[in-house]
Amino acid sequence: MSYTVIIAEKPDAAKKIAESLADEKPIVLEKNGVKYYKFTINGKEHICIPAVGHLFTLLPKGKGWNYPIFDFEWSPTYLRKESAWTEKYLKNFQELSKNTSELIGATDFDMEGEVILFNILRYIFNAKDAKRMKFSTLTKEELMNSYRNAYDHILFPMVESGITRHSLDALWGFNLTRALTLSLRNNGNKLFSVLSTGRVQGPCLALIYEREQEIRNFKPVPYWQAKLILEINGKLYIANYEEEKLWKKEEAEKLKESCKLVKEALVEDKKTRQYRQPPPVPFNTTDLQAESFNQFKFSPRQTLDIAEELYQKGWISYPRSASQKLPSTIGYEKILKAAATIPHYREFVEEILKKKVIKPIEGKKEDPAHPSVHITSEAPKLQELTSQQKKIYDLVARRTLAAFGDDAIRESTRIVLNVNGNKFILSGKVTISPGWMKIYEPYLSIEEQILPQINIGNKIKIVKIEIVEKQTEPPPRYTQGSIIKELEDRNLGTRATRAEILQTLYDRHYIEGKSIKITPLGEAVLKVLKDFSPSILSEELTRHFEQEMDLVFNGKKTKEEVIEEAKQVLTPILTNFKVNQEKIGTILSSALKIFLDDESTLGDCPSCKSGKLVIRKNKKGNFFVGCSNYPLCKVTYPLPHASKIVKTGKVCNLCGTPIVKVIRKGKRTFEMCLAPNCPSKKEWASSKNNTNSY
Repeated sequence: MSYTVIIAEKPDAAKKIAESLADEKPIVLEKNGVKYYKFTINGKEHICIPAVGHLFTLLPKGKGWNYPIFDFEWSPTYLRKESAWTEKYLKNFQELSKNTSELIGATDFDMEGEVILFNILRYIFNAKDAKRMKFSTLTKEELMNSYRNAYDHILFPMVESGITRHSLDALWGFNLTRALTLSLRNNGNKLFSVLSTGRVQGPCLALIYEREQEIRNFKPVPYWQAKLILEINGKLYIANYEEEKLWKKEEAEKLKESCKLVKEALVEDKKTRQYRQPPPVPFNTTDLQAESFNQFKFSPRQTLDIAEELYQKGWISYPRSASQKLPSTIGYEKILKAAATIPHYREFVEEILKKKVIKPIEGKKEDPAHPSVHITSEAPKLQELTSQQKKIYDLVARRTLAAFGDDAIRESTRIVLNVNGNKFILSGKVTISPGWMKIYEPYLSIEEQILPQINIGNKIKIVKIEIVEKQTEPPPRYTQGSIIKELEDRNLGTRATRAEILQTLYDRHYIEGKSIKITPLGEAVLKVLKDFSPSILSEELTRHFEQEMDLVFNGKKTKEEVIEEAKQVLTPILTNFKVNQEKIGTILSSALKIFLDDESTLGDCPSCKSGKLVIRKNKKGNFFVGCSNYPLCKVTYPLPHASKIVKTGKVCNLCGTPIVKVIRKGKRTFEMCLAPNCPSKKEWASSKNNTNSY
């Protein structure tokens, strides 16, 4: 018997689609350990089956690990060892393709989703086209509308542009990764698996390095600030000298001398103004990632992963969007009423619904495929959310509701004080009407300085004058939130790839820390690229190919033309790498040795005091920690099996032994003292065994 196959991108989406479209409850089927769904729509049999992201990927043709390599082919993703688990999903598609009468695409409506769909169609179903559902939320209503109004064709411009992007990334990634890694290995260094760079990865690393150079080369300049401590009605207030910075110490001392004998400051002028502060615009992907990092310290990838989980459940809209707009077609009242079912949003919704016109504020950025990230007309029960999902859902919910809120009305007061001819400024700020701020309050830091009633001509008691010496500071390091926004502003990467690029830089040990710092290994890779192929780091080149992909999307260029141009660009770069392979290998090997020595050194030896505790491997291949002064110092500590050990720089306050972080796949990460008999181990075991007492 034949049936219509609906192709979903992920398992949770397949389940939601089936439950939303089915005449009755779908039948859950399972093959190869993967669930899919059988149901009828108006009596017609359908099957909704999930992929799990890309079931096909670009791999180099031929054997061996050489470069340059310009011939690639789409192959099953499971051929890559780390993705072997995707084979069962592909097999299910193959088995169900035999009796398919009609195909409907229901992957995510973006470039990646279209490539995923197109490859499944051509390589499994031997089909060139299919109907296409378009949706931005996985709510029942939108999915039904999307099914009823499905496009007759998939979006071929998006397919062409997407395949071009994959091809360019493969050309850059495979070739440059091989060039770097082989330079290292041919230098005799086989201690490290892979060094990589890519089309966007290189410019991103260069940005971080440039900021690091600014910080290193920064020379602080001293300056002085003058502050007046005042007493009004028994309370202390601070007024600042009208010049924010005094660059000469003599000038600051002269000012202090001029003011120190004066007992009262004369109120010379007073200006008060009210102003409106509009709500923040709705989230696009980058804004959500940046705000999530600022509020929760979630990495951009972590934020996107959590948002994806909420989207798959139908609770927020598609989280990969460039838009800052909320069109009326999303159904404002339904979304608001759904939010009102959650108690701590009810009051805000009731106020919004009383307004004569319900219209959100919007930003300038648009996305033709999706609106901004917002909550949907299907609200979760709070017990259904994990602790991390609660944070992201609350952030998106409050941002969505705040967009419908009134402007906040604030009042600022500026009072000019005369102290022996010297001018000081006393400032006040107060919120008259909070408007949207009441909704978004948990994520705001509002400056409030309420001043007492002060009139021109009043005299205010001076407690003292303070001169504070300070120094100018270097620019701050990028955070994970700010670097994502910087990449967007420079048009480097896409909203879907920036988080992955940043994570790759961490995984390759090129950068470290939440306040991002380039590592010696990252600097060495950057030096190699800068000296031997500076164009790899060129933002202009990266942006050029982004523009080329836009031309492919708009039908003004073919993907073949753009790919051929990329080959022409890469050929001299890779030739130069081969010529200088020995030099490159020497630079990288030297940096790698420093990096590995640093990574394996966990801290000072608490026994001999002069040695370092270092991770070592015994004859059986098991890792342990020993002293660098062996055999003079024979102290050793065991390490947990199948774990990654990361130094923390901390020392146990009970025994003085270094503390390490233990990372285990699929298990909770924890910190522990290296000493097996440390009293802290007994305290930890006791708390673990008594968790029911909480």
